[in-house]
Amino acid sequence: MKSFCSKASFCFLVFMIITNLLHSEAQQCRPSGRIKGEKAPSRQCNQENDFDCCVQGKMYTTYKCSPSVSTHTKAFLTLNSFQEGGDGGGPSACDNQYHSDDTPVVALSTGWFNNKSRCLNKIKISANGRSVVAKVVDECDSRAGCDKEHDYQPPCNNNIVDASKAVWKALGVPHDQWGGLDITWSDA
Repeated sequence: MKSFCSKASFCFLVFMIITNLLHSEAQQCRPSGRIKGEKAPSRQCNQENDFDCCVQGKMYTTYKCSPSVSTHTKAFLTLNSFQEGGDGGGPSACDNQYHSDDTPVVALSTGWFNNKSRCLNKIKISANGRSVVAKVVDECDSRAGCDKEHDYQPPCNNNIVDASKAVWKALGVPHDQWGGLDITWSDA
C-alpha cells in the first residue's frame, strides 16, 4: 500500500510540474517573425509625433501575441494622433472614425487588441502617480508594418498602448517628455 501511495504521489507531483510548465509556456509571448524594412516614398511617412520611418533593409520583429493581461499589466505608452491626417494613418479599426487628440483614446498592440474584442471598451492607464480612463479605438499592429497601410512605420512592439495627447495630459507628463513612458494598465 505504501508503494502505491508513493507512486501515486510521485505521479501527481510530476503531473503538477508539467501542467505548471505548460501554463508558463502559454503565458509567454515570443516573436512570430520578421519583416524587412522598405524606404518610404517621398513624404509618405508621417513623423508628426517623432515616429520612426522604416529603414531600407533593416529587419523588424513581429508578434501575434502580447503579454498576459492582469490588474496591473506592464506596458509602454507611445504617442499617436487619431485625427484625420495624423500619424495614426486611416480611421480607427473599431469604428471607422477619426478621433480628436483632445479625447482619451488608445490603440493596443495586436495581442491585447485581440481581434477587436476590446473595441470601444475602456481601459485604466496608470503612471506618474496618476490614472486616466481611455477608450480602445484601434490596433497598434504588431504583425505588419513598413508599408503604405502602416504609413511606412515599423510594426509595434507587443507591449504598446498607443495614446492620444489627452491621455498624456491626464497623466501629467511634461510635454517635452511625451513619446515613451513605462505604464501599467487594466480593463476598466
